[in-house]
Amino acid sequence: MDPFRPTRGGGVRAGLAPAEASLLRSLVGQVMALIAPDGPPQSQPDDLLAWDAQFTQEEQPQTPDDPVLARLLPDGYRDDPESAQEFRKYTESGLRSAKQQAAREMLDTLPETGGKIQLTHDQAHAWLKALNDVRLALGVRLGVTEEFEEQWGRLSADDPQWAAYEVYAWLGAVQESLVQALA
Repeated sequence: MDPFRPTRGGGVRAGLAPAEASLLRSLVGQVMALIAPDGPPQSQPDDLLAWDAQFTQEEQPQTPDDPVLARLLPDGYRDDPESAQEFRKYTESGLRSAKQQAAREMLDTLPETGGKIQLTHDQAHAWLKALNDVRLALGVRLGVTEEFEEQWGRLSADDPQWAAYEVYAWLGAVQESLVQALA
C-alpha cells in the first residue's frame, strides 16, 4: 500500500494493491451484511408509513446478542437497561443506516482491482468510519485488548489467528495513514 497523502483542496490520495483492495471490499461487505437493517415491514411500502412504524412498534429493540453487533451498536446507557432500550428504539435504525452509508461510500470509491485512490475530504471521513467499524468487528472477534502487540507476539506464524492479527494491524496502519493525511 502507498500510504494516504494529502492533496490540494483537503482530499487525500493513496494506492492499493489488488489483494489489498479485495481484502477491504470483503471485510467492509461482511460488516455491511452484519449491520443490515431488517428493512421496512412488507405490508407498509410507503416510506412515511415505514418511518412511523419504527416509532410505534410494539416490540422494543434489544441489545444484540452478537458481541460484534453489541460493539457496533452499543447501548446508550450502560447502567440503565430501560433507558438504553428506549434510546435504542429511536436511534438504532439511524445508526445502522449511517454505518451502511459510510461503508457504501467506501466501496463506491475503492477500485475493485486496486490502484490509485483519490478521495475528497468527506469521502475520506466515510472511509474512516467504515475502517473503524471493520477494525472494531475484527478486534471483538479476535478478543483484542490494549495488549494487542503482546497477544500477537505470542502467536506462531502457523497459528490460524496469526493472519487475522496481521490484517488487524494492517487495517490500523491504513487508518492511521488516513488520519495523518487529513490532519
